[in-house]
Amino acid sequence: MSKTTLPLFVLALLPVGASARDGVRVLPTSEKRPNVLVIMTDDVGYGDFSCYGAKRVHTPNIDRLAANGVRFTDAHACASTSTPSRYGFLTGEYPFRRPGTDVAAGNAAMVIRPEQFTLADLFKAAGYTTAAIGKWHLGLGSRTAQQDWNGQIDLTPADLGFDYSCIMAATADRVPCVFIENGRVRNYDASAPIQVSYRSNFSGEPTGKSNPELLRLRPSHGHDMSIVNGISRIGFMKGGGKALWKDENIADSIADYALRWITATQQPEDSTHRPFFMYLCTNDVHVPRWPHERFRGQSPMGLRGDAIVQLDWTVGQIMDGLHKLGIADNTLVILTSDNGPVLDDGYADDAESLAGTHRPGGPWRGGKYSAFEAGSAVPFIVSWPAGGVRRGGESRALISLIDGVRSLAPIAGVELNDTLACDSRNFC
Repeated sequence: MSKTTLPLFVLALLPVGASARDGVRVLPTSEKRPNVLVIMTDDVGYGDFSCYGAKRVHTPNIDRLAANGVRFTDAHACASTSTPSRYGFLTGEYPFRRPGTDVAAGNAAMVIRPEQFTLADLFKAAGYTTAAIGKWHLGLGSRTAQQDWNGQIDLTPADLGFDYSCIMAATADRVPCVFIENGRVRNYDASAPIQVSYRSNFSGEPTGKSNPELLRLRPSHGHDMSIVNGISRIGFMKGGGKALWKDENIADSIADYALRWITATQQPEDSTHRPFFMYLCTNDVHVPRWPHERFRGQSPMGLRGDAIVQLDWTVGQIMDGLHKLGIADNTLVILTSDNGPVLDDGYADDAESLAGTHRPGGPWRGGKYSAFEAGSAVPFIVSWPAGGVRRGGESRALISLIDGVRSLAPIAGVELNDTLACDSRNFC
C-alpha cells in the first residue's frame, strides 16, 4: 500500500517510552488515534464477494465497505490453512519457524506462547483496549488435552495481550462445541460437565459413524465422531448442556458479542475513552455450513452460498453498529480471510454440485490446503474515512498478512525494534 493510498497518522496519547514489553516505544503525539477492527473471515476465497467478481452470490454490505475504502487485488494469507495463517498474522513470524503451528486440534495447547509478542500486545502498549471475538483456532491452555473445560483455563488470549475474549474453543467442526469467555466456558452448565477426547469416544455417546440416523447434515469424509446439534464433528465430547452452541446461531452470537463489547467501550462512564482494537473472526464460511433459516435460499449455491450471505449480514451488522455509535469514520476496518476457499471440506452440503459458474478462488488455481495461488490469495479491504483512505480505490500492491504487525504499528503510534515480529514489514 502506498502512502498516498493510506496516509499514516502516527498517533499516541501515552508518554514516550511507555511499553508493555521490551522493544516497544510509544511515540508522542496529540492526534486522536483510530479504533482498529480486523474482520478475519474463514475459508473465503478471492472470488467469493461480488466486489471481487462473484455473480451467483451478492454481498452488498461488503461491497459498500469496499466502496468506502480500498480493495486490494494482490493480497495473500500467511498460509493456506487456518492455524498457521492466524499465527503469522498475530505474531508477524512465519509459522514454519516454529514447530506445532500446523492445523490445531480442538484440545491443542495454546500455539502462541505468552512470551511471544503479538498484534494485541502492540495495541495494548499504545493504550488501546483489546478484544478477540469468534473463531480462535490457536489452542488454549498450557498443555494439550489437559484443559479444564469445567473451570478456568490456564492460558488464554489474555496472556497474549487481549483484555477481553469470547471465542470458539476450536473450530465449528471440532469439539468442544462451546464458546470460551475470558478463559471459562460461556453459559457453563454445571449439570452437564464437559469431557473432551481426541483418542476415544465416551461410553454410550452416539457418533456420526455409528448413528447416521441422528444427523441433519451428513459427513462426506471424516467428521463422523461426536454429534452436537445434529451434526457430527472431529473429536469426541460429552456434556456441555446449555453451553453447547447451535450452529444456526453462531453468526448472530459472534455479532452480538462484538457489538456488546464495542458499545461498552463507548459508554459515558468510561472517562478514558481509549481507542479499541478488535480481532473479530467469523465462523463463516467454514464447515459445517449451517446458516440461520432466514438466510436459506438467498443464493442458488446452497448452504455455502447462503453462508456467504450470512457473512455479509454480519459485516453489515458490525458496520451499522459503528455508525450508530458515531465512530465509523475514525475506525480503521480491515476485512480479509485466513486462507483460500474449499468446497467439499468434509460435509455433504452439495457445495461442489451447486457452485455452477461460481469460482470461489477467482481466476486462480487451487484453494485451501494448496500451494497454488488460490490457497493464499485472499480478499483484502481497508476502510478508514477519517484517515484519508480514498473511497472506491483499488490497489495492485503485493501485500501479505504477515506484514500486519509492522504496518499497523505506526497507526497505533508505536515503534518496534528489530527483535519483534521478525518477518513483518511495513507495507504502508
